[in-house]
Amino acid sequence: MAKVKRLKIKSDKKYGNIGDSPGAIHIDENALKPVLKLYSYNKDEVEESDGQTFESILKQLDHCKTHTHWLQINGLGDEGLIEEIGKHFGINALVLEDIVNTHQRPKIDDYDSYFFATSRLITYKDDEVSNCQVSYLVKDNLVISFQEDYNNIFEPVVKRMKSGKGLIRIAGPAYLCYAMMDTIFDIYFSVLNTIGDLLENIEERVYDKPDKSIMYDAQKMKRTMIVLRRAIWPERDKINDMIREEYTLISPEVKVFLRDAYDHCIQIIDMIESYKEITSGVIDVYLSLVSNRMNEIMKVLTIISAIFIPITFIAGVYGMNFAHVDPVTNKVLPYNLPELSSPYGYIICWVAMVLITGTQVFIFWRKGWFNRL
Repeated sequence: MAKVKRLKIKSDKKYGNIGDSPGAIHIDENALKPVLKLYSYNKDEVEESDGQTFESILKQLDHCKTHTHWLQINGLGDEGLIEEIGKHFGINALVLEDIVNTHQRPKIDDYDSYFFATSRLITYKDDEVSNCQVSYLVKDNLVISFQEDYNNIFEPVVKRMKSGKGLIRIAGPAYLCYAMMDTIFDIYFSVLNTIGDLLENIEERVYDKPDKSIMYDAQKMKRTMIVLRRAIWPERDKINDMIREEYTLISPEVKVFLRDAYDHCIQIIDMIESYKEITSGVIDVYLSLVSNRMNEIMKVLTIISAIFIPITFIAGVYGMNFAHVDPVTNKVLPYNLPELSSPYGYIICWVAMVLITGTQVFIFWRKGWFNRL
């Protein structure tokens, strides 16, 4: 039997302490040390800077006042940095709390001079589902992205920015935020393609050689579908709000692209629901096959029992210890197994048992019972 691996879902999220005041910042003990990178760009150029400190980032911002800036922060393990960002850019304490408490569902909150949004980043590798939070702060000429780990998932966006292709350099910070969200949707599609291949493999195993590992593998896929569903449904609502509501920083031109992102959300949801049905179907088929196999085994045992019951009865009757002759009077007892005195009694019993067995097998065969074994 194949070795069964249990699906691992990373969910070491700290939900804060009971009774904390709103806006309190608590850094998880496992949070990574922040790595800062700043991209300053306009339609003509892109300047890249690896900020060692927040002060060096501020100097770059002051140096390129006519540029649009994208500050990437990978790792949230520095409470002082989060507080500095909030103080310098005038960020609400509730937003800072949502940034470090990485259990947020996808959402968007609009404030006077900026908006704050979150997304869930789902990855699937080596039977392990990673569910991380990505947050965005979008101001007039600045986007700050917060990510829990060091995975460079936005490298395609950086390449587009450096190459100057498309509208990413000229469409404003809201478009950059859209580009990052759309990259996350592309990752969702990649995860779903991987899961689709795994489901095809599981389906083939169901009909080829079903074993207990199929149930575990299908159940793992079902749990993955639940994680994806919990992440993408709020994402759809968030994108819908960005399209329908009036946000100062989101122009009508950007909303056109957000409609495309909304279509991607719908496609992802459809794929998740389809795969979820396939997973449930695989489990049902496996259980049906196991049940049918058990029924066939019981049928075989029933037929064998039905064949041997009458001949066992005959052998039991003639195995009873009744004397044919009275040991005291030597008188013959005609009703106590008279066949015992017959020279052909043994042969007659065998012939009777063979005839009964043959008759039963013939009847079962005519009824088609052997054809369905």
